[in-house]
Amino acid sequence: MAGHSKWANIQHRKGRQDAKRGKIFTKIIKEITVAARMSGGDVNMNPRLRAAVAEAKEENMPADNIIRAIKKGTGELEGVNYEEIRYEGYGINGAAIIIDCLTDNKQRAVMDVRHALSKHGGNLGTDGSVVFMFKHCGSLIYEPGTDEDKVMEVALEAGAEDVVTDEDGSIEVITPPNDFMVIKEAMEAAGLKAVMAEVTMKPNMETVFTGDDAVKMQKILDALDDLDDVQDVYTSAVIEE
Repeated sequence: MAGHSKWANIQHRKGRQDAKRGKIFTKIIKEITVAARMSGGDVNMNPRLRAAVAEAKEENMPADNIIRAIKKGTGELEGVNYEEIRYEGYGINGAAIIIDCLTDNKQRAVMDVRHALSKHGGNLGTDGSVVFMFKHCGSLIYEPGTDEDKVMEVALEAGAEDVVTDEDGSIEVITPPNDFMVIKEAMEAAGLKAVMAEVTMKPNMETVFTGDDAVKMQKILDALDDLDDVQDVYTSAVIEE
């Protein structure tokens, strides 16, 4: 099955993420801490922690930082008690947005999110207003030219839900969220390294933005992503350059 061309958009998004490296360590440490607090400090028994630690290692985070974050989560070391909060809202032309936060100040978080949205032409929605438009899943994306048959064979054998080939040749493997790391490791063991790998909220339908609307929508997404309390931003909007 094929949709609109995604590869340029994926590269664009990855480039924007790479440009914000300073915030990545902070985000990962918060995620490790919360994952350990919720389900324990054993990476083999805690899929969310396992994924966070794997991301930390890919970003070359020192092992001491990882261990310290886990111990703060399990209570072995004193640390900040972060609360998970999800906000839902709308961007340009009603594009759906999900904003996941980890914060020690809920009032500050909602004020900042509301301000970032309203300042750039969006607005905050109510709980449940857009989340039904998304699927919680793992996503592994492979660049054009990757052996499609091999990706499909390894992915489906490892327990993937679907393999989608786009018209530009990029391939996406969709996984159950809790099986994401197992499938990712199986793919890597077969020599298949994803250019982007994450547990995400995948929109059921996407809206492509171009021109001025694309610029306006990107400003909303950037403003949200720049907030200290925001961990992840998901949207139905696809920004085309």
